[in-house]
Amino acid sequence: MMNLIFSFFNQPAFIVGLIALIGLLSQKKNRTQVINGTSKTIIGFLVFSIGSSAIASALGILGPAFESAFNLQGVIPTNEAVIALVQDKFGTSMALIMAFGFIVNLLLARFTPLKYIFLTGHHILFMAGLLAAILTVIGFNGFALIAAGAILLGLTMVITPALVQPFYRNVTGSDTVAMGHYNALTYCLAAYLAKKFGDKSHSTEDVKVPKGLDFFRDNVISTAIVMLIIYIVTFLLADPAAIDKMSGGQNILIFAIITAMQFTAGFVIVLQGVRMMLAEIIPAFKGFADKIVPNAIPALDCPVIFPFAPNAVIIGFLASFIGGIVSFLILPFTGLALIIPGMIPLFFVGAAAGVLANAQGGLRGVLIGCFFNGLILNTLPALLLPLLGSLGYSNSTFGDADFVFNGILVGNIGKYTGQIGIWGLIIILLLIVFGLNFKKSSKKLPH
Repeated sequence: MMNLIFSFFNQPAFIVGLIALIGLLSQKKNRTQVINGTSKTIIGFLVFSIGSSAIASALGILGPAFESAFNLQGVIPTNEAVIALVQDKFGTSMALIMAFGFIVNLLLARFTPLKYIFLTGHHILFMAGLLAAILTVIGFNGFALIAAGAILLGLTMVITPALVQPFYRNVTGSDTVAMGHYNALTYCLAAYLAKKFGDKSHSTEDVKVPKGLDFFRDNVISTAIVMLIIYIVTFLLADPAAIDKMSGGQNILIFAIITAMQFTAGFVIVLQGVRMMLAEIIPAFKGFADKIVPNAIPALDCPVIFPFAPNAVIIGFLASFIGGIVSFLILPFTGLALIIPGMIPLFFVGAAAGVLANAQGGLRGVLIGCFFNGLILNTLPALLLPLLGSLGYSNSTFGDADFVFNGILVGNIGKYTGQIGIWGLIIILLLIVFGLNFKKSSKKLPH
């Protein structure tokens, strides 16, 4: 049974497909509409996932090449590496926290003004694993462990989308979809800085291109050219033996070109998958919202926002990458562990932050906001590493800001106040979330 629960929640395509199915059935759609809508939602999500995997694979090659080219040594933030270790020790607890955490999410969305239903399965998995590990070390076990973990997980699943939503809405123009990606901390920071210091009138999408370089107006071609430059320069500077091993003996230049094009192809596939999925999930979700959680908003993975400003995706990544490099250069002087910029979080988070920042402060806002996004994104994992070291994971750390923030918050509260402090935190957060109902109701009262 545990394996079934774990396997289901480890396949986000099934989660969004189930939501679409329930939504379509609740609207009393005919059999053909139910089958088509559910299938296209799952297929669209899988297309999107294939594109994301292609990007992650290309960046997975770039990371070690970058280390070799610039002779770097340190810890690379990787969610998957940490969670694989956590699963060995806390797999059952993690699965139960995931399952009941999703139920808590539905209950909070039903009975509070935070109507977000978090549908990014792998991030639910990662947060459940983080909470299972830290709460166990604090002294939680059995029912208390599952209950505390599930409530905390459910709270993060409605609070983080709510924090980002004002900026997200500015991009999409509506509340039909929200951000289901645990980087609310840096998304809000990047968008806020963009709004404060940027210039909204000069969008990344309006960048003037000389007539002879009109091909740059096509975001697919501009993405390919930028990534070609990055891969070729990095591969040529790297140890030839290391590149030869990664490429299986291919010519370095050809390998660089193919890998850059693989990244670009993944980017195109992501955009297509997102469009296909949204075309089905949003109408289907209306039925789910109307019948089960009125006015519910699906919180989906960060690439869903990429099509709204494709130029901001690449510029946001590059600005975040520079911020990550600056963090890498500063860390040796802080006494903290050296964190090597992780290409995967810097791309996906930097890209999404770029789209959010562009809506707030245009090109200048993207450059400023995403620089600090990368700076914080690469520095925070160094602060979590000592805590993970106490769990026996000294060579790995999470790469996304909200995992790190929640790990530090829950870990330190537990360290100094024990289980009582954790329950106190849960009560305070629940009072805040349910208190929003009172605040909303009081506004409707006549004065």
